[in-house]
Amino acid sequence: MEDQNGGGKMSQGLRKLKPYLAILSLQFGYSGMYIITMVSFKHGMSHWILSVYRHVVAAIIIVPFALVLERKIRPKMTLPIFLRIVALGFLEPVLDQNLYNMGMKMTSTTFASATVNVLPAITFIMALIFRLEKVNLRKFHSLAKVIGTVITVSGAMVMTLYKGPAFQIIKGGGAIGNHHNSSSSTTEPSDQHWVVGTVMLISSCASWAGFFILQSFTLKKYPAELSLTAWICVMGIIEGSIASLIFERDFSVWVIGWDSRLLACVYSGVICSGMAYYVQGVVTRERGPVFVTSFSPLCMIITAALGSLVLAEQVHLGSIFGAILIVCGLYTVVWGKSKDRVNATETGKEGSQELPMKDSTKSASDKFYGLEINVSDEVLRKGVPPTTLS
Repeated sequence: MEDQNGGGKMSQGLRKLKPYLAILSLQFGYSGMYIITMVSFKHGMSHWILSVYRHVVAAIIIVPFALVLERKIRPKMTLPIFLRIVALGFLEPVLDQNLYNMGMKMTSTTFASATVNVLPAITFIMALIFRLEKVNLRKFHSLAKVIGTVITVSGAMVMTLYKGPAFQIIKGGGAIGNHHNSSSSTTEPSDQHWVVGTVMLISSCASWAGFFILQSFTLKKYPAELSLTAWICVMGIIEGSIASLIFERDFSVWVIGWDSRLLACVYSGVICSGMAYYVQGVVTRERGPVFVTSFSPLCMIITAALGSLVLAEQVHLGSIFGAILIVCGLYTVVWGKSKDRVNATETGKEGSQELPMKDSTKSASDKFYGLEINVSDEVLRKGVPPTTLS
């Protein structure tokens, strides 16, 4: 009996950890994508073509699973759901990814991953507007979500506005960066358009936040995560191809070789499009869009370390201070979200216990007043115990 209780508690603990482990794994996947993507750009990869090819790979991986595993539970496609899928295919595969890649080429991988830290704040604000999140400033855990969002944005602002002394984690590292820029120890170009790049990066975050919100609404009407992921990838291919034909007039950019360009397409397609869309959909349906985006600041820390190791990018003191603030804000938001979940569970339990008690009390009283007791005079005179009554 004790072994069964222990096994039950362990399985329950693992179920609680699954959303955290899933989103944490995605952050490592995104960090690797940023590094590999930047390397492919240095080899002449077009960000428009990369967006199309990565969704071709993702569709090849996801569509068979969606057709087989969700053939019995897939809801019927309607025009409103299809229009939402079209919007999802434009927001993330086309708008978000291309704006982010253009902004990253104008700045750096570390700076670009730092600007993603505004994503939880933008998502939280959008969730409030569309009533996916509730804030009661009289409750401490609800106030913690607001404070955590402010701290997270403050940390991102510190990283952006204050650089401080620069240093490299491993001196002489980043063979790729040194290969392309032998006169400097970093891969940051001298003619960076920081203002335009920053605007593009923040715009991509707003588009990504809108994707999370719309995905949350779509899953309520179309609760099939794999099928929705497949549809998003297909629409991303169609809409991305149209955008590529408009902005890329040279057809030679569609040709890629057996190098980092192919690796970027396959890696980003499998990890960051196919698996990421599905995992985000599952976790968003269970915990909400704010929970998913609250882990994005961790990606910045991982990317900063990988950027220094692989691309020889320098890490500034302001980045470290900002990272500390971001992590503090992250855990504040996650703590507030966990308390929201606990309170919602307790409220549901109280409601489920209270209503039957009211119904049972009413029915018992009705039965009592309608009960007719027939006892003979002989039984009353002899005082027979109640247990012998038949």
